[in-house]
Amino acid sequence: MADQPRDVSKIPWWKRFGAGFVTGAADDDPSGVATYSQVGAKFGYAMLWVVLLTTPLMIAIQMVSARIGRVCGAGLADALIANFPKPAVWTLIVLLVVANTINVGADLAAMGASAKLLIGGPSLLYVLIFATGSTALQVYLSFERYSPILKVIALSLFAYVATAFAVHVPWGTALRYFIIPHVQWNTDYLTGIVAVLGTTISPYLFCWQAAEEVAELRENHGRKLLRDTSRKADAELRRIALDTTVGMMFSNIVAFFMIVTAAAVLHAHGKNDIQSASQAAEALRPIAGRFAFTLFSLGIISTGLLAVPVVAGASAFAVAGAARKPYGLSRKPRQAKLFYGVLVGSMALGTALAFSPIDPIKALYWSAVVNGVCAVPLMAAIMLVVRRKKTMGEHVVGGWLLFWGWLATAVMGLAAVVMFATLGKQ
Repeated sequence: MADQPRDVSKIPWWKRFGAGFVTGAADDDPSGVATYSQVGAKFGYAMLWVVLLTTPLMIAIQMVSARIGRVCGAGLADALIANFPKPAVWTLIVLLVVANTINVGADLAAMGASAKLLIGGPSLLYVLIFATGSTALQVYLSFERYSPILKVIALSLFAYVATAFAVHVPWGTALRYFIIPHVQWNTDYLTGIVAVLGTTISPYLFCWQAAEEVAELRENHGRKLLRDTSRKADAELRRIALDTTVGMMFSNIVAFFMIVTAAAVLHAHGKNDIQSASQAAEALRPIAGRFAFTLFSLGIISTGLLAVPVVAGASAFAVAGAARKPYGLSRKPRQAKLFYGVLVGSMALGTALAFSPIDPIKALYWSAVVNGVCAVPLMAAIMLVVRRKKTMGEHVVGGWLLFWGWLATAVMGLAAVVMFATLGKQ
Protein backbone atom coordinates (compact mmCIF):
# COMPACT_ATOMS: atom_id res chain seq x y z
CA MET A 1 0.00 0.00 0.00
CA ALA A 2 1.15 3.54 -0.68
CA ASP A 3 1.04 4.62 2.95
CA GLN A 4 3.13 1.73 4.26
CA PRO A 5 6.82 2.14 5.03
CA ARG A 6 9.14 0.25 2.74
CA ASP A 7 10.63 -3.04 3.88
CA VAL A 8 14.30 -2.07 4.29
CA SER A 9 15.32 -5.70 4.83
CA LYS A 10 14.48 -6.45 1.19
CA ILE A 11 16.72 -3.70 -0.20
CA PRO A 12 20.15 -4.92 -1.43
CA TRP A 13 22.86 -3.91 1.04
CA TRP A 14 24.74 -1.71 -1.47
CA LYS A 15 21.60 0.35 -2.10
CA ARG A 16 21.24 1.13 1.59
CA PHE A 17 24.22 3.47 1.42
CA GLY A 18 23.02 7.00 0.76
CA ALA A 19 23.16 10.14 2.88
CA GLY A 20 25.66 8.75 5.39
CA PHE A 21 28.08 7.40 2.79
CA VAL A 22 28.07 10.59 0.70
CA THR A 23 28.37 12.79 3.79
CA GLY A 24 31.34 10.82 5.09
CA ALA A 25 33.10 11.03 1.74
CA ALA A 26 32.40 14.78 1.48
CA ASP A 27 34.23 15.28 4.78
CA ASP A 28 37.50 14.57 2.97
CA ASP A 29 37.32 17.74 0.89
CA PRO A 30 40.42 19.57 -0.44
CA SER A 31 40.54 21.62 2.77
CA GLY A 32 40.54 18.36 4.72
CA VAL A 33 43.27 16.98 2.44
CA ALA A 34 45.34 20.08 3.27
CA THR A 35 44.82 19.62 7.02
CA TYR A 36 45.66 15.91 7.03
CA SER A 37 48.69 16.53 4.81
CA GLN A 38 49.88 19.35 7.09
CA VAL A 39 49.74 17.31 10.29
CA GLY A 40 51.29 14.28 8.58
CA ALA A 41 54.14 16.37 7.19
CA LYS A 42 54.71 18.20 10.46
CA PHE A 43 54.23 15.47 13.07
CA GLY A 44 54.71 12.27 11.10
CA TYR A 45 52.52 9.46 12.46
CA ALA A 46 51.99 11.15 15.84
CA MET A 47 48.52 12.45 14.93
CA LEU A 48 47.05 9.15 13.72
CA TRP A 49 45.45 8.35 17.07
CA VAL A 50 43.20 11.40 16.69
CA VAL A 51 41.59 9.74 13.65
CA LEU A 52 40.77 6.72 15.81
CA LEU A 53 39.36 9.00 18.55
CA THR A 54 37.11 10.93 16.19
CA THR A 55 35.54 7.87 14.55
CA PRO A 56 32.91 6.97 17.21
CA LEU A 57 32.30 10.67 17.94
CA MET A 58 31.69 11.40 14.28
CA ILE A 59 29.42 8.38 13.85
CA ALA A 60 27.32 9.41 16.86
CA ILE A 61 26.68 13.05 15.95
CA GLN A 62 26.00 12.20 12.29
CA MET A 63 23.65 9.38 13.24
CA VAL A 64 21.74 11.72 15.55
CA SER A 65 21.48 14.31 12.75
CA ALA A 66 20.22 11.66 10.31
CA ARG A 67 17.60 10.52 12.81
CA ILE A 68 16.16 14.03 13.02
CA GLY A 69 15.65 14.07 9.26
CA ARG A 70 14.14 10.59 9.08
CA VAL A 71 11.95 10.83 12.18
CA CYS A 72 10.63 14.36 11.62
CA GLY A 73 10.83 14.67 7.85
CA ALA A 74 12.58 18.01 8.37
CA GLY A 75 16.13 19.31 8.30
CA LEU A 76 18.18 20.48 11.26
CA ALA A 77 17.31 24.13 10.83
CA ASP A 78 13.58 23.32 10.83
CA ALA A 79 13.98 21.36 14.06
CA LEU A 80 16.09 24.02 15.73
CA ILE A 81 13.81 26.92 14.78
CA ALA A 82 10.86 24.98 16.27
CA ASN A 83 12.65 24.41 19.59
CA PHE A 84 14.89 27.41 20.28
CA PRO A 85 14.73 31.24 20.06
CA LYS A 86 14.91 32.39 16.46
CA PRO A 87 17.70 34.98 17.00
CA ALA A 88 19.98 32.29 18.47
CA VAL A 89 19.27 29.87 15.62
CA TRP A 90 19.76 32.51 12.94
CA THR A 91 23.07 33.56 14.51
CA LEU A 92 24.32 29.98 14.19
CA ILE A 93 23.07 29.76 10.61
CA VAL A 94 24.81 32.99 9.59
CA LEU A 95 28.08 31.69 11.08
CA LEU A 96 27.57 28.39 9.26
CA VAL A 97 26.98 30.12 5.92
CA VAL A 98 30.08 32.33 6.35
CA ALA A 99 32.30 29.35 7.18
CA ASN A 100 30.83 27.27 4.36
CA THR A 101 31.31 30.01 1.76
CA ILE A 102 34.98 30.40 2.72
CA ASN A 103 35.31 26.62 2.51
CA VAL A 104 33.80 26.57 -0.99
CA GLY A 105 36.29 29.22 -2.14
CA ALA A 106 39.27 27.39 -0.64
CA ASP A 107 38.16 24.06 -2.12
CA LEU A 108 37.67 25.54 -5.59
CA ALA A 109 41.10 27.20 -5.41
CA ALA A 110 42.71 23.87 -4.45
CA MET A 111 40.93 22.09 -7.31
CA GLY A 112 42.09 24.74 -9.79
CA ALA A 113 45.69 24.55 -8.53
CA SER A 114 45.66 20.75 -8.80
CA ALA A 115 44.32 20.82 -12.35
CA LYS A 116 47.07 23.27 -13.27
CA LEU A 117 49.69 20.91 -11.80
CA LEU A 118 48.33 18.02 -13.83
CA ILE A 119 47.69 19.57 -17.24
CA GLY A 120 49.03 23.13 -17.11
CA GLY A 121 47.09 26.23 -18.04
CA PRO A 122 45.49 28.93 -15.86
CA SER A 123 44.19 27.68 -12.51
CA LEU A 124 41.47 30.34 -12.37
CA LEU A 125 39.96 29.03 -15.61
CA TYR A 126 39.66 25.60 -14.00
CA VAL A 127 38.10 27.18 -10.91
CA LEU A 128 35.43 28.74 -13.13
CA ILE A 129 34.81 25.45 -14.97
CA PHE A 130 34.49 23.46 -11.75
CA ALA A 131 32.23 26.04 -10.10
CA THR A 132 29.95 26.42 -13.14
CA GLY A 133 29.71 22.69 -13.77
CA SER A 134 28.97 21.85 -10.15
CA THR A 135 26.31 24.55 -9.87
CA ALA A 136 24.63 23.47 -13.11
CA LEU A 137 24.44 19.84 -11.98
CA GLN A 138 22.78 20.81 -8.71
CA VAL A 139 20.29 23.20 -10.30
CA TYR A 140 19.30 21.24 -13.39
CA LEU A 141 19.53 17.58 -12.32
CA SER A 142 16.94 16.02 -10.03
CA PHE A 143 18.11 14.52 -6.76
CA GLU A 144 17.24 11.06 -8.07
CA ARG A 145 19.80 11.51 -10.88
CA TYR A 146 22.31 13.59 -8.92
CA SER A 147 22.62 11.30 -5.88
CA PRO A 148 24.21 8.36 -7.79
CA ILE A 149 26.77 10.79 -9.26
CA LEU A 150 27.84 11.77 -5.74
CA LYS A 151 28.15 8.11 -4.74
CA VAL A 152 30.36 7.32 -7.73
CA ILE A 153 32.59 10.35 -7.07
CA ALA A 154 32.89 9.22 -3.45
CA LEU A 155 34.60 6.03 -4.60
CA SER A 156 37.41 8.14 -6.08
CA LEU A 157 38.66 8.66 -2.53
CA PHE A 158 40.31 5.25 -2.87
CA ALA A 159 42.97 7.19 -4.79
CA TYR A 160 44.40 8.21 -1.42
CA VAL A 161 44.51 4.60 -0.27
CA ALA A 162 46.31 3.66 -3.49
CA THR A 163 48.77 6.54 -3.00
CA ALA A 164 49.78 5.20 0.41
CA PHE A 165 50.53 1.80 -1.10
CA ALA A 166 52.52 3.42 -3.92
CA VAL A 167 55.11 4.71 -1.42
CA HIS A 168 57.18 3.01 1.28
CA VAL A 169 55.39 3.02 4.65
CA PRO A 170 56.70 1.45 7.89
CA TRP A 171 53.30 -0.04 8.75
CA GLY A 172 54.34 -1.32 12.16
CA THR A 173 55.27 2.20 13.26
CA ALA A 174 52.13 3.71 11.73
CA LEU A 175 49.82 1.23 13.46
CA ARG A 176 51.57 1.72 16.81
CA TYR A 177 51.00 5.48 16.62
CA PHE A 178 47.40 4.85 15.50
CA ILE A 179 46.56 2.72 18.54
CA ILE A 180 48.72 4.38 21.22
CA PRO A 181 48.52 8.20 21.58
CA HIS A 182 51.87 9.98 21.39
CA VAL A 183 50.88 13.41 22.66
CA GLN A 184 53.28 16.33 22.42
CA TRP A 185 52.51 19.05 24.93
CA ASN A 186 53.20 22.12 22.84
CA THR A 187 51.08 24.72 21.09
CA ASP A 188 51.74 23.46 17.56
CA TYR A 189 50.69 19.90 18.37
CA LEU A 190 47.56 20.94 20.29
CA THR A 191 46.61 23.25 17.42
CA GLY A 192 47.06 20.30 15.05
CA ILE A 193 44.65 18.20 17.12
CA VAL A 194 42.09 21.01 16.99
CA ALA A 195 42.55 21.27 13.21
CA VAL A 196 41.94 17.53 12.72
CA LEU A 197 38.88 17.59 14.99
CA GLY A 198 37.52 20.65 13.22
CA THR A 199 37.93 19.25 9.72
CA THR A 200 36.52 15.84 10.74
CA ILE A 201 33.48 16.97 12.76
CA SER A 202 32.13 19.90 10.74
CA PRO A 203 28.72 21.64 11.04
CA TYR A 204 27.96 21.43 7.32
CA LEU A 205 28.00 17.63 7.59
CA PHE A 206 25.20 17.64 10.20
CA CYS A 207 22.96 19.79 8.00
CA TRP A 208 23.62 17.83 4.82
CA GLN A 209 22.95 14.37 6.20
CA ALA A 210 19.70 15.35 7.90
CA ALA A 211 18.53 17.12 4.74
CA GLU A 212 19.44 14.16 2.52
CA GLU A 213 17.37 11.85 4.71
CA VAL A 214 14.46 14.23 4.07
CA ALA A 215 15.21 14.24 0.34
CA GLU A 216 15.30 10.44 0.18
CA LEU A 217 12.04 10.36 2.12
CA ARG A 218 10.39 12.63 -0.44
CA GLU A 219 11.74 10.63 -3.38
CA ASN A 220 10.17 7.44 -1.95
CA HIS A 221 6.55 8.39 -1.50
CA GLY A 222 5.66 5.10 0.17
CA ARG A 223 7.72 5.97 3.25
CA LYS A 224 6.12 7.60 6.28
CA LEU A 225 7.75 9.73 8.96
CA LEU A 226 9.01 7.51 11.75
CA ARG A 227 7.39 9.91 14.20
CA ASP A 228 4.01 8.90 12.77
CA THR A 229 4.56 5.15 12.73
CA SER A 230 6.29 2.42 14.67
CA ARG A 231 6.05 -0.11 11.81
CA LYS A 232 9.49 -1.12 10.55
CA ALA A 233 11.03 1.82 12.46
CA ASP A 234 13.74 -0.45 13.83
CA ALA A 235 14.70 -1.50 10.32
CA GLU A 236 14.95 2.14 9.19
CA LEU A 237 17.08 3.06 12.22
CA ARG A 238 19.34 0.09 11.50
CA ARG A 239 19.68 1.32 7.92
CA ILE A 240 20.70 4.76 9.17
CA ALA A 241 23.15 3.18 11.60
CA LEU A 242 24.73 1.04 8.86
CA ASP A 243 24.84 3.86 6.29
CA THR A 244 26.31 6.35 8.77
CA THR A 245 28.81 3.95 10.31
CA VAL A 246 30.14 2.83 6.94
CA GLY A 247 30.26 6.42 5.66
CA MET A 248 32.14 7.81 8.65
CA MET A 249 34.53 4.87 8.84
CA PHE A 250 35.21 5.26 5.12
CA SER A 251 35.91 8.95 5.68
CA ASN A 252 38.34 8.31 8.51
CA ILE A 253 40.09 5.42 6.75
CA VAL A 254 40.83 7.82 3.90
CA ALA A 255 42.01 10.45 6.41
CA PHE A 256 44.29 7.81 7.97
CA PHE A 257 45.91 7.09 4.60
CA MET A 258 46.33 10.80 3.83
CA ILE A 259 48.25 11.32 7.07
CA VAL A 260 50.28 8.15 6.51
CA THR A 261 51.25 9.25 2.98
CA ALA A 262 52.32 12.71 4.16
CA ALA A 263 54.26 11.22 7.09
CA ALA A 264 56.02 8.54 5.00
CA VAL A 265 56.96 10.84 2.13
CA LEU A 266 57.06 14.45 3.31
CA HIS A 267 57.90 14.23 7.03
CA ALA A 268 60.46 11.49 6.45
CA HIS A 269 62.27 13.73 3.94
CA GLY A 270 62.20 16.88 6.04
CA LYS A 271 59.34 18.62 4.17
CA ASN A 272 57.45 19.69 7.28
CA ASP A 273 55.84 22.95 6.19
CA ILE A 274 52.92 22.11 3.88
CA GLN A 275 50.32 24.86 3.53
CA SER A 276 47.82 23.51 1.01
CA ALA A 277 46.57 20.35 -0.68
CA SER A 278 48.12 21.26 -4.03
CA GLN A 279 51.44 22.01 -2.32
CA ALA A 280 51.32 18.53 -0.76
CA ALA A 281 50.73 17.01 -4.20
CA GLU A 282 53.60 18.99 -5.72
CA ALA A 283 55.94 17.97 -2.89
CA LEU A 284 55.12 14.30 -3.54
CA ARG A 285 56.28 14.38 -7.16
CA PRO A 286 60.09 14.52 -6.76
CA ILE A 287 60.10 12.11 -3.80
CA ALA A 288 57.36 9.54 -4.48
CA GLY A 289 57.26 9.75 -8.27
CA ARG A 290 54.79 10.74 -10.95
CA PHE A 291 52.26 7.99 -10.19
CA ALA A 292 51.75 8.98 -6.53
CA PHE A 293 51.65 12.66 -7.49
CA THR A 294 49.00 12.04 -10.17
CA LEU A 295 46.81 9.94 -7.85
CA PHE A 296 47.01 12.54 -5.09
CA SER A 297 46.22 15.43 -7.45
CA LEU A 298 43.29 13.63 -9.06
CA GLY A 299 42.02 12.88 -5.55
CA ILE A 300 41.97 16.60 -4.72
CA ILE A 301 39.86 17.37 -7.81
CA SER A 302 37.43 14.48 -7.31
CA THR A 303 36.93 15.17 -3.59
CA GLY A 304 36.28 18.78 -4.45
CA LEU A 305 33.65 17.80 -7.01
CA LEU A 306 31.95 15.83 -4.24
CA ALA A 307 32.43 18.26 -1.34
CA VAL A 308 31.74 21.65 -2.94
CA PRO A 309 28.05 20.92 -3.67
CA VAL A 310 27.67 19.39 -0.21
CA VAL A 311 29.13 22.46 1.52
CA ALA A 312 27.10 24.93 -0.57
CA GLY A 313 24.02 22.74 -0.28
CA ALA A 314 24.32 22.65 3.51
CA SER A 315 24.08 26.45 3.60
CA ALA A 316 21.01 26.39 1.36
CA PHE A 317 19.30 23.69 3.45
CA ALA A 318 19.98 25.64 6.65
CA VAL A 319 18.73 29.03 5.42
CA ALA A 320 15.63 27.72 3.65
CA GLY A 321 14.80 25.39 6.55
CA ALA A 322 15.04 28.13 9.16
CA ALA A 323 12.95 30.44 6.94
CA ARG A 324 10.35 27.67 6.59
CA LYS A 325 10.63 27.81 2.80
CA PRO A 326 10.62 24.84 0.39
CA TYR A 327 14.02 23.24 -0.14
CA GLY A 328 15.76 20.23 -1.63
CA LEU A 329 17.48 19.12 -4.82
CA SER A 330 14.38 17.12 -5.66
CA ARG A 331 12.48 20.39 -6.23
CA LYS A 332 12.66 22.57 -9.33
CA PRO A 333 14.30 26.01 -8.93
CA ARG A 334 10.95 27.78 -9.30
CA GLN A 335 9.56 25.62 -6.45
CA ALA A 336 12.38 26.47 -4.03
CA LYS A 337 13.61 29.93 -4.96
CA LEU A 338 15.29 30.76 -1.64
CA PHE A 339 17.01 27.38 -1.47
CA TYR A 340 18.49 27.62 -4.95
CA GLY A 341 19.22 31.33 -4.49
CA VAL A 342 21.40 30.57 -1.44
CA LEU A 343 23.02 27.60 -3.18
CA VAL A 344 23.95 29.58 -6.30
CA GLY A 345 24.92 32.60 -4.19
CA SER A 346 27.21 30.48 -2.03
CA MET A 347 28.89 29.03 -5.11
CA ALA A 348 29.24 32.50 -6.67
CA LEU A 349 30.75 34.03 -3.53
CA GLY A 350 33.08 31.07 -3.09
CA THR A 351 34.22 31.47 -6.70
CA ALA A 352 34.77 35.19 -6.13
CA LEU A 353 36.92 34.37 -3.08
CA ALA A 354 39.03 32.03 -5.21
CA PHE A 355 39.55 34.90 -7.70
CA SER A 356 40.31 37.45 -4.98
CA PRO A 357 43.78 38.30 -3.62
CA ILE A 358 42.75 36.90 -0.22
CA ASP A 359 45.25 34.29 1.00
CA PRO A 360 43.35 30.95 0.88
CA ILE A 361 45.37 29.60 3.82
CA LYS A 362 44.33 32.54 6.01
CA ALA A 363 40.77 32.21 4.73
CA LEU A 364 40.68 28.57 5.81
CA TYR A 365 42.16 29.54 9.18
CA TRP A 366 39.32 31.96 9.84
CA SER A 367 36.82 29.46 8.50
CA ALA A 368 38.07 27.06 11.18
CA VAL A 369 37.64 29.77 13.81
CA VAL A 370 34.06 30.46 12.71
CA ASN A 371 33.32 26.72 12.65
CA GLY A 372 34.73 26.47 16.17
CA VAL A 373 32.28 29.13 17.32
CA CYS A 374 29.39 27.45 15.51
CA ALA A 375 29.97 23.72 16.03
CA VAL A 376 29.64 23.40 19.81
CA PRO A 377 26.33 25.24 20.36
CA LEU A 378 24.93 23.58 17.23
CA MET A 379 25.88 20.13 18.50
CA ALA A 380 24.47 20.89 21.95
CA ALA A 381 21.21 22.07 20.39
CA ILE A 382 20.99 18.89 18.28
CA MET A 383 21.51 16.72 21.36
CA LEU A 384 18.77 18.58 23.22
CA VAL A 385 16.33 18.31 20.31
CA VAL A 386 16.67 14.52 20.03
CA ARG A 387 15.64 14.16 23.66
CA ARG A 388 12.37 16.04 23.15
CA LYS A 389 9.33 13.83 22.75
CA LYS A 390 7.33 16.54 20.99
CA THR A 391 9.93 16.49 18.21
CA MET A 392 11.03 12.86 18.10
CA GLY A 393 7.88 11.11 19.33
CA GLU A 394 8.71 7.66 20.66
CA HIS A 395 12.10 7.76 18.92
CA VAL A 396 13.91 10.01 21.39
CA VAL A 397 17.62 9.19 21.46
CA GLY A 398 19.07 7.47 24.52
CA GLY A 399 21.64 4.90 25.61
CA TRP A 400 25.03 4.68 23.95
CA LEU A 401 24.10 7.08 21.14
CA LEU A 402 23.18 9.78 23.63
CA PHE A 403 26.44 9.21 25.53
CA TRP A 404 28.67 9.38 22.47
CA GLY A 405 26.77 12.36 21.06
CA TRP A 406 27.32 14.38 24.23
CA LEU A 407 30.94 13.18 24.42
CA ALA A 408 31.48 14.44 20.86
CA THR A 409 30.00 17.79 21.92
CA ALA A 410 32.27 17.95 24.98
CA VAL A 411 35.38 17.07 22.96
CA MET A 412 34.58 19.76 20.40
CA GLY A 413 33.97 22.20 23.25
CA LEU A 414 37.41 21.45 24.65
CA ALA A 415 38.89 21.84 21.17
CA ALA A 416 37.24 25.27 20.85
CA VAL A 417 38.73 26.34 24.20
CA VAL A 418 42.19 25.21 23.04
CA MET A 419 41.71 26.98 19.71
CA PHE A 420 40.89 30.31 21.34
CA ALA A 421 43.64 29.89 23.93
CA THR A 422 46.22 29.45 21.17
CA LEU A 423 44.73 32.03 18.78
CA GLY A 424 47.48 34.26 17.42
CA LYS A 425 50.28 32.22 18.99
CA GLN A 426 51.21 30.44 15.78
